[in-house]
Amino acid sequence: MKYIFVTGGVVSSLGKGLTAAALGALLEMRGLKVRIQKFDPYLNVDPGTMSPFQHGEVYVLEDGAETDLDLGHYERFTSGKLSRLNSLSSGQVYESVIQRERRGDYLGKTVQVIPHVTNEIKERISAGGKDVDVLITEIGGTTGDIEGLPFLEAMRQFAHEAGPTDVVFIHVTLVPYLAAAGELKSKPTQQSVAKLREIGIQPDVLVCRCDHPLDPDLRDKLSLFCNVPVKAVIQCADVDHSIYELPLALQEEGLDELVLGLLDLKLPKPKHNVWENVVRRILSPKHEVTIGVVGKYIELQDAYKSVYESITHAGIANNCHVNVRRIDAEDVEKPKGLALLRGLDGILVPGGFGDRGTEGKIAAARYAREKKIPYYGLCLGLQIAVIEIARNVLKIKGATSTEFEPSALEPVINMMEDQKKIFDKGASMRLGSYECALLAGSRAARAYKTASVRERHRHRYEVNNAYVSRLQKAGVVISGLNPRRNLVEIIELKDHPWFLAVQFHPEFQSKPNHAHPLFAAFIAACMKEGKGGKKKK
Repeated sequence: MKYIFVTGGVVSSLGKGLTAAALGALLEMRGLKVRIQKFDPYLNVDPGTMSPFQHGEVYVLEDGAETDLDLGHYERFTSGKLSRLNSLSSGQVYESVIQRERRGDYLGKTVQVIPHVTNEIKERISAGGKDVDVLITEIGGTTGDIEGLPFLEAMRQFAHEAGPTDVVFIHVTLVPYLAAAGELKSKPTQQSVAKLREIGIQPDVLVCRCDHPLDPDLRDKLSLFCNVPVKAVIQCADVDHSIYELPLALQEEGLDELVLGLLDLKLPKPKHNVWENVVRRILSPKHEVTIGVVGKYIELQDAYKSVYESITHAGIANNCHVNVRRIDAEDVEKPKGLALLRGLDGILVPGGFGDRGTEGKIAAARYAREKKIPYYGLCLGLQIAVIEIARNVLKIKGATSTEFEPSALEPVINMMEDQKKIFDKGASMRLGSYECALLAGSRAARAYKTASVRERHRHRYEVNNAYVSRLQKAGVVISGLNPRRNLVEIIELKDHPWFLAVQFHPEFQSKPNHAHPLFAAFIAACMKEGKGGKKKK
């Protein structure tokens, strides 16, 4: 097996995850089986209890692992499904080492960072890459961060043990442009590489993030001072329209060919490039619609990262450009706030926690129901729809969720029984993949084109089954159920062009070349039923 380690320098948020994902996509096109994993130096066991404002969305895997949003990029760009073995934090490492020490596994030895912590990290490298040809590991944070040192030391040891043609180090770094000087500056990259070399790691490839082209002289300078071949100085400028242009941009720079050479792999170039077709459909759509995403974390792009990407995928599938209007749910609650919803071809209410903005989301769901605008609710978006229908169609005064009002008299949304005795916050929700049986002939069944699916969950609250029969009499169709526990998974409305909400997170299973069926159906409904769907000018 071959190993690629991706590190970052100068500043954080350079796009290491996207670089790793795009490289994985290029190597897959060469016929290799690729897996990508993320090692994060923070002391949290996982991102599950971290605020979206601090860390963006929490991406949930099939086995219920709550992970960094970069794992979403990995799954969207490559074909493999990841597991909790592909997400490691310092918190997990130290937790495991301390548990081993308490059990006496170290036989009375003094437990130290080297070798015990680094050995734990190396074991996880091996465990994460079974049955693949190439394992790509991204190291979170920035080179020089004190908490990242054990991970870099483990990488150094691993490379020493594996051999020179089995490991490649890629360093993603910033080459900033100083307007006052009118030139790109190489010194930050030189310093970052020097930090790596102090640790004992010599990068094989530099991926240079820049907003101006790297000229030959600068490439020569970076090559000389960073001790890499000129051909291994890769330009990585911001792409013009979509992150799905990145595989093509890196391929044009020769990154895939370079990495294959370093790993001593001789593989033919692909006959077909799936990313060319994806980008073509993004750049030249035939139709256009505008949808509103009504949520509470709207100001932060990464909080709903997978939702926005899934909307893009659905647009690709429908040959449609989707304009996304981000609407803060609290703004909808203000006087004349409903004006923010005018002119939309569809409304989407994503997941979330807490009662802030709840009334604005309920108002948006009512607006969509009454104005016959396509509505798509995700997780909390389903619960919002149920509360709205209970209040305004069934006239149940005080209908709400016990998440918002623990002593509610009309809890149409209630905490699951097995959650009521759980007090820990981390990894304690209904997490991971569960079966959903679909009602024959329903919109959901027509979209999925099957009788049963498995979808990923992350929630504590469910539709209260005591109210289901009354909801059905009000025109609610229960089109998806968990067969083992009789839990509501999907609802639709009979007398509405397209009103559908799900208790799970379908955005975690959408890809640019294979849009999630429900997202694709939602955008198709917006094209058909909304005021848009017009041909793109």
